Amino acid sequence: MVQGSRQWHEKLLFALLGYSTTVRTSTGETPYLLVYRTEAVIPAKVEIPSLRVIVEVEIDDDKWVKTRLEHLSLIEEKRLTSVCHGQLYQRRMDRAYNKKVRPKNFEVGQLVLRRILPHQVKAKGKFSPNWQGPFVVKKVLPNRALYLKDIEGKMAEMDINADKVKRYYV
Repeated sequence: MVQGSRQWHEKLLFALLGYSTTVRTSTGETPYLLVYRTEAVIPAKVEIPSLRVIVEVEIDDDKWVKTRLEHLSLIEEKRLTSVCHGQLYQRRMDRAYNKKVRPKNFEVGQLVLRRILPHQVKAKGKFSPNWQGPFVVKKVLPNRALYLKDIEGKMAEMDINADKVKRYYV
């Protein structure tokens, strides 16, 4: 749209309008509709006229109220369909992302190493170790959480996510 680097500010409004009036895959609706509760239209095609236009055209108040209520009910219906569409899209994305993921299964008594996270005190410098341990799995909890204990038998932590642990082979 822009031939030179000095004209971008003139075309920015058109680009933003195009972006906000384009249907998104994740919601199935335009961002403009979800924010302003109505479709974006050019001023010549305004669907809900102002009070001055109503007086000039002499639209009946009952008719105007009826059409306004129909518009509002359609907006809520569109929002509900966009929420459902977003949930379906999220499930599709989760399925595609988790297609090749193999969950780590741990059993009581296995030896594991625990990851040292960058914000922990023991993570100092780039040559410091990334794994700490070995630890023994004391208990396996649902949702892939583990209780760990040291080799000596004392408790190391309350619980840890199975993603931060890997199996230790002796």
